[in-house]
Amino acid sequence: MDLINILPDSVANQIAAGEVVDRPASAVKELLENAMDAGATQIDLVVKDAGRTLIQVIDNGCGMSDSDARLCFERHATSKIHRSDDLFAIRTMGFRGEALASIAAISQVELRTRLHDSELGTQVIIEGSQIVSQQPTACPPGTSMAMKNLFYNVPARRNFLKKDSVELSHIEEVFRRVTLIHYDLGFTLTSNGKLLYDLKAGSMLQRISQLYGNPYKERFYNVEEETDLLKIKGFVGKPEHVRKTRGEQYLFVNGRFIKHPALSAAVERAYEGMLPDHSYPSYFIGLQVDPSRIDINIHPTKTEVKFVDEHAMFAILRSAVKKALGQFTLATELEFNTPPEFNIPPAPKGYTPPTPRISYNPDYNPFRSIPSQTHLHLEKDTNDFKGIKDIDDPIDIKDPVPLSLPKSTCLQVQNRHIVTPLSSGLAIIDQQRAHERILFDQLTQSRNNAVTQSQTLLFPVNCSFSAADAEMFNELLPDLRDYGFAIDPMGQCTFVVTATPPDIKESELQECFDHMLVDYKSSTLQKFNNRSQSLCAALARQMAVKPGKVLSQEEMQQLVADLFACPQADTTPGGKKIITIVKPEELLK
Repeated sequence: MDLINILPDSVANQIAAGEVVDRPASAVKELLENAMDAGATQIDLVVKDAGRTLIQVIDNGCGMSDSDARLCFERHATSKIHRSDDLFAIRTMGFRGEALASIAAISQVELRTRLHDSELGTQVIIEGSQIVSQQPTACPPGTSMAMKNLFYNVPARRNFLKKDSVELSHIEEVFRRVTLIHYDLGFTLTSNGKLLYDLKAGSMLQRISQLYGNPYKERFYNVEEETDLLKIKGFVGKPEHVRKTRGEQYLFVNGRFIKHPALSAAVERAYEGMLPDHSYPSYFIGLQVDPSRIDINIHPTKTEVKFVDEHAMFAILRSAVKKALGQFTLATELEFNTPPEFNIPPAPKGYTPPTPRISYNPDYNPFRSIPSQTHLHLEKDTNDFKGIKDIDDPIDIKDPVPLSLPKSTCLQVQNRHIVTPLSSGLAIIDQQRAHERILFDQLTQSRNNAVTQSQTLLFPVNCSFSAADAEMFNELLPDLRDYGFAIDPMGQCTFVVTATPPDIKESELQECFDHMLVDYKSSTLQKFNNRSQSLCAALARQMAVKPGKVLSQEEMQQLVADLFACPQADTTPGGKKIITIVKPEELLK
């Protein structure tokens, strides 16, 4: 009996879709790239329910003819590749010809397209790879591609999608990756009828500020270099604006976002000696390289690439970033931070400075009045001091350290761990995790009791977010207010903070909220029962004392006492271990 058979096109397309379109953001990427390849100068992205219900991309590009409108949904149908050699001279975004066939296999697609010199356009409707209809239609020049009910015929894959806030954050990240490097084009992003972004064509720095807010204009140095091998143009973050995550690190090659560990390491190496531990610089860097020296066809998403001249590119990129950091930092120091002792006015004409004079006592003898008891007696031919006890002599401690927790003497190790004695041995406590547990319990209890503590800020603080993060932040405002924050919207992406819980510094508010949103969106917080608990865990993590913070003896004792008063003192809200006990027998070893 024959076992091998040829898969139907619909099944083959669904398998291909699993590689190309694994979530709504993947489809967004493919449709945006097609619009750019069509020569569009304005591209509008519309999503509903984070792409589950609708993903639509409208462009003013070249449009398609009747036959191309139908043929573009066939597998390996592409206008960019004609022979194998073309794979090594690719300057377009998409080229495989699998995207539209994959999208049509797992959604209901409506295509409306028109050539600029045609009076009528074409409408094509497809469901599950099957063309339902094709007919002439009146539409603007360019293309509108709408995919509806993503994974409607693959329910198993649809079930793997995350909640809307997470999927929208992935869509926004794809939108940033595309728009950051194509700053000469106009883009909009609308979600559930609300305009999140309206990006005008301009410079790269203008695009960065459009996406992340106006304060970002002042946070970067320009980096620019041109060699025979590659051309570098972009911006690197000032060392004082580092982040605790790698979120704002973008590398582009020939207009395409890429992930390349070696080149990313080259940028970070340029910051050696400038950054605190566990901190990462922000950068937006575009590279132009001869396409024949790149292989971008090693992964379906085309974000992983290989370079022929990787080592040389590493050295050039590192040198260019280091040059930019050194040049601008030095200029800033000279211009703004010149020490006052160097601001010496010129001497008047003809002025002769007086000869320096030294006053001293010629009869002074430093050995005349040394008390005899201060003399050090040394054995002949040795360097040992007399009278010092041998290291093995017992040391008499009249007031031993008590073992009751509130009074125990604590020791801070590497400004990260607290060591305190217990009756069962020594407790080694992670100070950040301990404080995280304490804050989580305190915030939860105060919210449940409707008695929140809050401190009014002397001056209000403005915090700005990207459009999608601002929308999520706005949804979290009721919960944040329950935890002691007084926050109100001020414009589309800015919020003004007038009061905070006692354990947070106003200078750290923006960073706290940024990381809180990252934690809130991460999969590690999915274990919590509700949004409020998840937010509370994210807040506690960001408000907790950080490694490297020097604590006084009183602060350590209070932290230990508060921790052991918690019902679940051994783990953080996220389940990480807080305390390690070293038993007496282990100490003896």
